[in-house]
Amino acid sequence: MSPAPGLLVAAPRSGSGKTTVTLALMRALRRRGVALRGAKCGPDYIDPAFHEAATGAPSLNLDSFAMPDALLDACAGLSAHEADLVVAEGSMGLHDGIVAGEGRTGANADIAARYGWPVLLVLDVSGAAQSAAAVALGCAAYDSRIRIAGVILNKVASPRHRRLVEAGLSRVGLPVLGAFPREANLVLPERHLGLVQAGETADLHARLDRLADLAEASLDLDAILSVAGGHAPAATGGLPRPPAQRIAVARDAAFSFLYPHMLAGWRAAGAEIVPFSPLADEPPGVDCDACWLPGGYPELHAGRLAAADRFRDGLRTFARTRPVHGECGGYMVLGESLEDADGITHPMAGLLPVATSYRRRKLHLGYRVAHLLADGLLGPTGTRLVGHEFHYASELTPAPGDDLALARVTDAEGVPLGLAGHRRGYVTGSFFHLIAETTGA
Repeated sequence: MSPAPGLLVAAPRSGSGKTTVTLALMRALRRRGVALRGAKCGPDYIDPAFHEAATGAPSLNLDSFAMPDALLDACAGLSAHEADLVVAEGSMGLHDGIVAGEGRTGANADIAARYGWPVLLVLDVSGAAQSAAAVALGCAAYDSRIRIAGVILNKVASPRHRRLVEAGLSRVGLPVLGAFPREANLVLPERHLGLVQAGETADLHARLDRLADLAEASLDLDAILSVAGGHAPAATGGLPRPPAQRIAVARDAAFSFLYPHMLAGWRAAGAEIVPFSPLADEPPGVDCDACWLPGGYPELHAGRLAAADRFRDGLRTFARTRPVHGECGGYMVLGESLEDADGITHPMAGLLPVATSYRRRKLHLGYRVAHLLADGLLGPTGTRLVGHEFHYASELTPAPGDDLALARVTDAEGVPLGLAGHRRGYVTGSFFHLIAETTGA
């Protein structure tokens, strides 16, 4: 079976309605019997779960900055495996990324160019008419590697409004493949890190079905299918290696941000994933070789975690003899304490010498390139890791020295950010979410 063709749903900027259009299109095509796989451009761990709910199949991230070529192609190949179509959702604007060499910027356009996937451009036309065509034309002309196959209009006010917008797009040769009305009122609920998680969204499948109804009424699904193209390689190598053979992974409403390609790589290498729920006061399995606490929303469940004595005691016992790693929210739980939004301080596991606060909010956002300062679960000393950080929590304790820090870190463009994370005994943690182990300086 040859790799499936694809489409990339992108937009000139964030907030244009990409996720709404993507989920509506996915669910509607699934109703037609299309074997569909989703993908997400960039370092997002919430949208892939919505893709999976809409399509019935796992969705992987595709990141041209953070992923080496072999990993990127492996993720794209898995997305296209045994599928009729891949629908990838962009992040931010179509051309937004870091300053880097061509094809390595992390922008959506890199993914469209690498795999030849035509772009469906979502245009929020509220407050504009023919001028929307100038924006679309700029997106099309900015990068000669990509092709915009058509435009989907969002927030159209009236039939007259649509005619004016279409007149402008006709002038620049871009077809309109559908239009969502302004009053659609199908916004998914949000919280401070983006959408409320798929597993927590009330009536999720009913919402997805309403989006599919909207797509069937508003999009030219036949035309959209006809413009799909390109293909991903049938790559199998390059996925992340497991840190152990049998891995206890925290999984519940407080711990859910683990990139799907990490789990796919671990499983492909024969590792066994053993989930447990700290919120249900479950400890990591005593027969596991390592424990991984992903990110999530521990700040919303700090009281329950502080009262989960069986979980915390079991975690401490586990950490005496086997490695434990925490990412972002998991890192916060490994610390001494967590201050919630109301200013209440809750005791945490006490395995790392760090105290964190969600009350003292400050946005931390961006790629992180880390070099490990000591051997550990993530690799030997000097290992180069690429990840992403997105949180509002702050550290209340002083920055660690070389003897306690996990890694020395820069941003995506090489600007030094100092030391990050902590390590003590078998326990490590940091605020950045690991995407890939890479080579290079």
